[in-house]
Amino acid sequence: MKSHTLRPYLSSEKLAKPDELAYKLATLACSKVQPTPEAVQMVKNRIIDNTAVAIAALNDRPVIIAREMALAHPARNSQRGGSPIIGVDASDSLVSPEWAAWANGTAVRQLDFHDTFLARDYSHPADNIPPLLAVAQSRLLSGEALISAILVAYEVQVALVKAISLHQHAIDHIAHLGVSVAAGLGKLLNLDHEVIYQAIQQALHVTVTTRQSRKGQISSWKAYAPAHAGKLAIEAIDRCMRGEGAPSPIYEGEDSVLAQVLDGKDARYEIFLPEPNEPLLAILETYTKEHSAEYQAQALIDLAFEIKAQLTDLSSIETIVIHTSHHTHKVIGTGSGDPEKFDPHASRETLDHSIMYIFAVALEDGAWHHITSYTPERTNKPSTIALWKKISTCEDPKWTEAYHAPDPKEKAFGGSVVVTLKDGTVHHFEKRIANAHPNGKRPFIYENYAHKFKTLTTDRLTKETQDLFLTTVSRLEDLTSDQLLALNVSIPKATLQSSGTAEKGLFQ
Repeated sequence: MKSHTLRPYLSSEKLAKPDELAYKLATLACSKVQPTPEAVQMVKNRIIDNTAVAIAALNDRPVIIAREMALAHPARNSQRGGSPIIGVDASDSLVSPEWAAWANGTAVRQLDFHDTFLARDYSHPADNIPPLLAVAQSRLLSGEALISAILVAYEVQVALVKAISLHQHAIDHIAHLGVSVAAGLGKLLNLDHEVIYQAIQQALHVTVTTRQSRKGQISSWKAYAPAHAGKLAIEAIDRCMRGEGAPSPIYEGEDSVLAQVLDGKDARYEIFLPEPNEPLLAILETYTKEHSAEYQAQALIDLAFEIKAQLTDLSSIETIVIHTSHHTHKVIGTGSGDPEKFDPHASRETLDHSIMYIFAVALEDGAWHHITSYTPERTNKPSTIALWKKISTCEDPKWTEAYHAPDPKEKAFGGSVVVTLKDGTVHHFEKRIANAHPNGKRPFIYENYAHKFKTLTTDRLTKETQDLFLTTVSRLEDLTSDQLLALNVSIPKATLQSSGTAEKGLFQ
């Protein structure tokens, strides 16, 4: 890996184009290195993971609305330019690729149940896959091309997330996603370096939004936001392929992102990117979720299960204090200052960002379910509310340091839990990483992804359909353009619910 220093420049300073970060990311997108077998397998795993959580969410309101909006934009030519929507029979309807990315990206993100990468910022790198797959299908490309594009997108996103904190400035993490999708699309379409460079800049320019989507009463926009970034990146690619340029230099300019939105005129970042002949392995540093909640809750959910086996009388608990990282404390803990995180009537999107609620339910139930753990009946259970209010978080420098450890083997996203009983007895518990993490007790491998897929789709897909999908994904590098359509699994039309509001929207 090679380090690249990133800082703002005054207009009067001379910054050579090849020294701009967007130019270097475009160079990465043009790399010709062959994927490793391990990276290819992880791409397959993440496609399985995305499909599982998307199918499970197909009849959730945000997904229905995104699907109905997309269906209002059919492809002009079904033989070229069209992409399928997950859940919808491809022979019945193909839509414009940016709208397929919108619908499919929302479905993937809705349950907050797919992969993650945490460093200086947050990310769900598999959010790159829906827009890349939609364009690959619309342009009749191969599985091999899709694999290379996904690996580039992961490489770009992981590099940015390691180096640049957006959340510190209340900027949503989709700003990194727009850039990585644009880079992946450039690789997918084998575009000229200049086109990719301009598209990366455009994508960043239009995806800088605030983190209010993840604060307070969190709305369903949290599911739409990554899909929006993917859609905008596709549109940026289209414009740049037609000859348009972009605000430049988008990172380093004196009125641009670093100087005016992030750390200001004195900002300094070190971005590590692969050398020209290095394999793209960033995807292997990312990890998926075993439980449908914010990733920083994964290890703590596993720990709650362990504590339940030791503390059978939860009514004897006086207080629970979770000592954890700055990020966990501030985003999903009491450090956020969000009273909604203790509200039994809060939205699912808010509750899956409340470690106090999550820990209370996991401790009571000794289990976690993507639906039943969030129902109004569950959130309003009196014993849960009582336990919930006893839980707080605090930042511990030890856990903050582990969260930001540069060595992936040293990184940790868990915490220490201090349980004080009413009789004064104090119990201490600790868990560094989730069981399913690559360095955890039982890391997720293909069989775990396949099991997750079958579990989440069992009520919507037949066993034959499940097996066919898994077999198709296993041959991803050999899939032709026609076979690539099979990666969007459909369910019976009668089981796809309607919002009942389509006639009220702008798109019919």
